[in-house]
Amino acid sequence: MSLEEKNVLLFDLDGTLVDSGPDLALAVNRTLKELNKATFDQDTIHHWVGNGAKVLIERALSGSAIIDKQLEESLVQEALAIFLKHYQECLCIESVLYDDVKQGLLTLKTAGFRLAIITNKPAIFIQPILTGLGIDNVFELLIGGDTLADKKPHPAQLHYALEQLNVTAEQCVMIGDSKNDILAAKAANIDSVGLTYGYNYGEDINQYQPQWCFDTFAELLTALKH
Repeated sequence: MSLEEKNVLLFDLDGTLVDSGPDLALAVNRTLKELNKATFDQDTIHHWVGNGAKVLIERALSGSAIIDKQLEESLVQEALAIFLKHYQECLCIESVLYDDVKQGLLTLKTAGFRLAIITNKPAIFIQPILTGLGIDNVFELLIGGDTLADKKPHPAQLHYALEQLNVTAEQCVMIGDSKNDILAAKAANIDSVGLTYGYNYGEDINQYQPQWCFDTFAELLTALKH
C-alpha cells in the first residue's frame, strides 16, 4: 500500500514534531543538581531521550545510556518526582517545532487526514506543549507513556489508537524518529515512517526498516499529498 493511501497519521512527539531536548536537559540537570549529582551537556542527555521519564532519569542517575543495575529504586522515585516538577516548569522555554511542522500539520488536517499523538512522554505534559507551540487543535487523540500499562516499543498504544479512532491498521501509518516507533508499528502490523533528524540514540533509523524514510518533515508532507 502506498503512503498516499493512508489517512490516519500516528505521530510520535519528541524528536518528530518537537525538538524538546534542550528543556528535557534543563530539567534533568536541575534534578541532578538538587540531588548533588554531576550534570551533563545537552548532547549527552539527548541520547537518553525516548523511553519515557523514568528511563531518562535512570540513565541520568547512571550517567550512561546503560542503566546501573545497582540504582536504588527509592532514589529513582525521588529523582523522578523532582524531575517531573522541574520539567512542568520548563516545558516550552527552548522547545521548538521542527521546520515545516506547524503549517504542515494544519495542511494535513485541512486535507482530511486524522491525526493522533502516541508518545512515551507522560500524558500530563502533552497538551501544555501542544498549546505552548500553537498546535493544540489538530490532534483528535493524545496517548502518553502512562496512558496504558505498556509503552512503545510495545504495540499496546497503537492497538489502543486503532480502537479509539475506529480504524484499521491498513489506514494508519506510525511516524517517528526512534526505533521504538518503528518496532511498535511492526508489532502492531502498522506501516511506519522513520524520520532521520530526531533522537534515535545515535543510530541510523533505516536499520529498523520502516516502510519509508525521510530526512525532513517537508519530504514527508510531499509524500503524503494525495
